[in-house]
Amino acid sequence: MTLILTVVIVALVFEYINGFHDTANSIATVVSTKVLTPRQAIILAATTNLVGAMAGTAVAKTISSGLVDAKFVTSHTIICALLGGIIWNLITWWFGLPSSSTHAMVGGLCGATLASADTQWSALIWSKPAAGGQIWEGSGLLYKVVIPMVSSPVLGLLVGFLVMTTLYYLLRNWKPHTVNMLFGKMQLVSAGYMGFSHGSNDAQKTMGIIALALVAATKAGELEGLPDWLGFLRIESLGPKSDHIPMWIKITCAIVMAAGTAAGGWRIIKTLGHKMVKLQPVHGFAAETTAASVLMVAAKLGMPVSTTHAITTSIMGVGCAKRFSALKLGVVERILWAWVLTLPMTGLLAYGMLRGAKLIGWVP
Repeated sequence: MTLILTVVIVALVFEYINGFHDTANSIATVVSTKVLTPRQAIILAATTNLVGAMAGTAVAKTISSGLVDAKFVTSHTIICALLGGIIWNLITWWFGLPSSSTHAMVGGLCGATLASADTQWSALIWSKPAAGGQIWEGSGLLYKVVIPMVSSPVLGLLVGFLVMTTLYYLLRNWKPHTVNMLFGKMQLVSAGYMGFSHGSNDAQKTMGIIALALVAATKAGELEGLPDWLGFLRIESLGPKSDHIPMWIKITCAIVMAAGTAAGGWRIIKTLGHKMVKLQPVHGFAAETTAASVLMVAAKLGMPVSTTHAITTSIMGVGCAKRFSALKLGVVERILWAWVLTLPMTGLLAYGMLRGAKLIGWVP
């Protein structure tokens, strides 16, 4: 009982850290363009994150049943997976690098599951093609993580470039003051859209991980003898399609992410909003609308993609439309290194922690 409560608490800590780690993704552009003050932007982001987190469960389904073989998942596996993601998130937050909380969790889950399975690679669900052959309907790490990990940043870059180029063409005869006034107001909508889409994708990851832990604990008999008032912790299954996430998990994760968002993430806001490219309201609107659309499509398809990747590459695309030299390539290089390292580093961290715990006898 103590162990499973520890799992839930650690998962919620991850969700909270995810909230303030990814706050910048929702509000960096609206702060850097001076449309809202940081405090106003955080209130907007926290509110829209809360609403977005309650919308849909496709990503939670992927995390809870589509990436690793559940028979190798125990409470210890989940704890090590989450700790790997938390440690990496805090490291990248400290250095102001907008790395992916999504990939931190996925990497940690894969690494810890491999350690739990004594390095049997079959414990990872690599790919399950869809019956109709459509890539986006397949499941497993290839279809839900690897392909989206590459395609979502590319889409963010290309669509951001195209949207901004189109806006330059349409607004070429407008006065700068008029453009700033109009898009200062429109950016309020795009920032809210960004916050909603962030919540709809990111909050669901922790919903899935908690549901996975409780199903595993119930099947292992770890929750036998619970008092009646804690009976809600028992989850025999997640429904015929593995998509029935209990309402209490959805509400709890949504509130915790909103609280984390309210805590802010000023180091990453500085990197995204000021160091990469100088933004005006029209640029912020283009970047936020692009990134939010990428995230919403991914959430509908059950793909746990990175909010960080989407908004960062959208800002890059907008910057390239302005002029290629507007991008500060040194900052971009640091960000790319953080992206490349996230999955393997969190996987190694989680794998090492669980293997170490086994060696010293803390885990059977």
